Amino acid sequence: MNKFAPLAIISAAILWGVDGIILRPSLYTLPVALVVLIESAIVTVYLSPILFKNTNVIKKLGLTDWLAFAGVALFGGALGIMGITKALFYVNYVNLSIVILIQKLQPVFALTLAAIMLKERLPGKFFFWAALAITGAYVMTFGFHFPSIDSGDKTLAAAFYALLAAFSFGFSTVLSKRALRNVSFELGTYLRYLISSVLMLLIVLGFGEFNAISNVTTTQFLIFLLIAFTTGGPAIFLYYYGLKNVTASSSTILELAFPLTAIILEYFIHGKMLSIVQWLGVVILIFSITKVSGFSYSKQTENK
Repeated sequence: MNKFAPLAIISAAILWGVDGIILRPSLYTLPVALVVLIESAIVTVYLSPILFKNTNVIKKLGLTDWLAFAGVALFGGALGIMGITKALFYVNYVNLSIVILIQKLQPVFALTLAAIMLKERLPGKFFFWAALAITGAYVMTFGFHFPSIDSGDKTLAAAFYALLAAFSFGFSTVLSKRALRNVSFELGTYLRYLISSVLMLLIVLGFGEFNAISNVTTTQFLIFLLIAFTTGGPAIFLYYYGLKNVTASSSTILELAFPLTAIILEYFIHGKMLSIVQWLGVVILIFSITKVSGFSYSKQTENK
């Protein structure tokens, strides 16, 4: 195994933690779809040399290849990113480390969808650990209480958007098994960002939110650039580089640097810490996810 591979995944996970706690919440004054469009467009532009280096490969792609990439872009690049961004915009209401920890449910959705769509068989123990992981996520978010729907509490809404993101990323994982069959991970990353940019442009125009681009402040534009050149494209490249050299189950454990970074930053920056009951949920969630990851889908199917 490449000795730098685990470090690459850990580095990418730390960058995502910084993105979630420090960078992305500062964009909350802008429409979510516009945020995702600007971020995707910047990455697409500076990764464009990949397109010119792979014109022969692109010409050979068939309809099913493009449909697969469209699905990855829709769920992974559009719905998934919008979901997690919307959840993280509740910076003044919710402990953001909870939102990020909920993302660790992604393998549960990915494996379940792979079983349904790709007919991959799962042992009975998977469903036990998956259910326990979901239980841990609930306890981590709400403790031993029922969520209050009518109180205006934003925790339930943040949890919903985080779950939507986890499902979308999981679905993207399954679709990427087909999408990446005939291309390198570099080209696959670029095509995902390119198609996502087109989809997000259509969504922003459809919602009539494009004019809000004039509301982007100088500080926010600099944050967009910082995201695009650190926690965006480069983090994905680090992640894919590491993933080519480790198993999916090992990667999932290494990615725990993501929520752990978020918890530490959330405490030092926002002064928010999980309660004892919520820490119990964290332990249940992480332990269950390590078990779920033992039913490892092929590392070629993993996609962030």
